[in-house]
Amino acid sequence: MPFDIARTRAAYPALAEGFVHLDGAGGTQTAAPVVDAVTDAMRAAVGNRSSAFTPGRRSLEMVAAARAAVADLLGADPDGVVLGPSATALTYTLARTLGASWRPGDAVVLSRLDHDANVRPWAQAAEAAGATVRWAEFDRDTGELPAGQYADLVGERTRLVAVTAGSNAIGTVPDVAAIAKTAHAAGALVCVDGVHSVPHGPTDLATLGADFLVTSAYKWSGPHLAAMVADPTTWERLRPAKLLPSSDAVPERFEYGTPSFPLLAGVTAAVDHLAGLDPAATGGRRDRLRAGLAAARAHEESLLDRLLAGLAALPAVRVLGSPARRCPTVSFRLAGLCPQRTQEELGAAGFCLSAGDYYAYEYFQTMGLRDSGGAVRASIYHYNTADEVDRLLAELDRLAGAGGRMAG
Repeated sequence: MPFDIARTRAAYPALAEGFVHLDGAGGTQTAAPVVDAVTDAMRAAVGNRSSAFTPGRRSLEMVAAARAAVADLLGADPDGVVLGPSATALTYTLARTLGASWRPGDAVVLSRLDHDANVRPWAQAAEAAGATVRWAEFDRDTGELPAGQYADLVGERTRLVAVTAGSNAIGTVPDVAAIAKTAHAAGALVCVDGVHSVPHGPTDLATLGADFLVTSAYKWSGPHLAAMVADPTTWERLRPAKLLPSSDAVPERFEYGTPSFPLLAGVTAAVDHLAGLDPAATGGRRDRLRAGLAAARAHEESLLDRLLAGLAALPAVRVLGSPARRCPTVSFRLAGLCPQRTQEELGAAGFCLSAGDYYAYEYFQTMGLRDSGGAVRASIYHYNTADEVDRLLAELDRLAGAGGRMAG
């Protein structure tokens, strides 16, 4: 069945404003069921978690429902779902917790392809412990992250390998399973950044080989909350810094303060929305999620092919990287215009795209592009259309022709 783009777009109220949203990597628009779930939760009486009264029980139910929803999305155990305000915050919590046991001579392996949220927390924890940081390098031409290099990077003193499942800069999808296999053979843990990959296809914690996997709901039609998942027994072995009166149970011991219960209701609604992307899908929510996200991925990949072909036909456009497997995300530079000026010109024409380094600090530093403004990013989501891609290409063609007059 063809992907029903009209039905899909109708679920996003913000699209009615008419902007072309081509930066799903920076955050997607919010699905209507999510807005309704958050609003309904805020209109109802909700107390702090307690089994003694109805509003308190509602908050308990919202937390449990969000854990179950994220578990279905990622192929995880609900008891291993840690909820938090952002992927960055959750990764810092894990890095500080694991880093407390590291010693001089230990090592962590990081990737220069990653978002800084899966780099700096680990590098800083290693520095505090006197541990060594080893770097996995990407191919500067293709943007690939060769898995074979990890055999030389990982050793008996490697404590952790951190790697992305999808580059938020150029879309590269590394062979995470192979990297994890190498890490585990040496006894190292693996933390996978799934923030950019999870919105673009079915995800399974075990298939990735990840010990920890983090995702952000606002990258898949939900509210600004995040989750990190692991096997509950893995969490049980870790003792984070925490307030004395707060719960010592897993996963609660890793969650600081009172959560936003209405936003957690939105997380559940967002997962349910994704599970409905393929109206013909049957089975439990996990099955429907896999079907819906697979259908969305096929739609996104067709648009990505269209975008890449169109960009290749524009001599003034330089596309960064050409990975064999990629999320539907492309970074480029337009000759004659700095990335920020390109972004502004596109913005004036109604296009919403990012410019700069998008926190992919190591990537742009390695490419020598950070000081000159980074690049412009076009990131496709399942509510985008072929017409929007064509309009972007036409506008870039126009700007290329006017580049000499607008250079800056």
